[in-house]
Amino acid sequence: MQLETYISDLLYRYDCVTVPGFGAFLTNRVSAKVHETTHTFYPPKKVLSFNEQLQNNDGLLANYIAEVEKIPYATATEKISKKVKSIKSYLVEGETIQFKNIGELALNADGKMVFDPSSHINYLTDSFGLSHFTSSDITREVYKETVENIEEKAPIAFTPEKRSNNNWLKYAAAAVIVLGLGGFGAAKYYNNTIEEYNQLAQEQANEQLDARVQEATFIISNPLPAATLSLDKQSGNYHIVAGAFRVEANSDKKVNQLRAKGYKARKIGKNRYGLHEVVYASFETRAEAQRELNKVRRNHNRDAWLLIKKLK
Repeated sequence: MQLETYISDLLYRYDCVTVPGFGAFLTNRVSAKVHETTHTFYPPKKVLSFNEQLQNNDGLLANYIAEVEKIPYATATEKISKKVKSIKSYLVEGETIQFKNIGELALNADGKMVFDPSSHINYLTDSFGLSHFTSSDITREVYKETVENIEEKAPIAFTPEKRSNNNWLKYAAAAVIVLGLGGFGAAKYYNNTIEEYNQLAQEQANEQLDARVQEATFIISNPLPAATLSLDKQSGNYHIVAGAFRVEANSDKKVNQLRAKGYKARKIGKNRYGLHEVVYASFETRAEAQRELNKVRRNHNRDAWLLIKKLK
């Protein structure tokens, strides 16, 4: 039986682990510290010690062994007793007993137990993953006195630079050219950004469309009669897309369904993939479109998306 393994497991959770008839291993929490000579920083830890006077069976070790090895409590107690007798016999013969990850035990000249704790494991779980490290001294150099001496011997004088009055014309001309190029670049960047946005949104919508093939591919033999409604003419370059359909009859059906729910739905033509696009509504500003898109996603269709497109 590897008694030290069970003791080591319990030391992570308890401050005292008693081995009946032998003694108790104790832990004491120590705060982080810095070694003044080596400048080594040590994390908080539990320092191990051994008390030979605490030998009464508190049941902690025996219960743990019984649970791990699936044996009765009495059997675990008996195994501990045999192990303790074996350890004591080795100590009497002058041998040093090593408990892995715990420390070493030996008898001194007076027959007293001497414990040398191991430093390989920190049983303080709050310091898990922390290790000691050494920081070198910070060298601080003072330049103030050197600078003062230099200034006394060679004072520094600053003279204003004379500039030609005609230089401002050069700067003005250069500024006009830079502003012109900047405006052209900004306009081109804005257009490219909108194109990339629409392409990404369209690709995402197509992926969602493939997952709903039943809505996009069937043909209605008896489509609903076209409803004649008097709606205000919509305008704007910001459109909330409800879907894109390969069969135009399906797009008409979708428009009627959305209008029946109170949306200002309409078709805005075919996209680059030849699909008939249906939108909930169109808006002049992006802010208005975004507010309406949030409502649509929340109340009706969370797959709706925003298209930025100037209609012809």
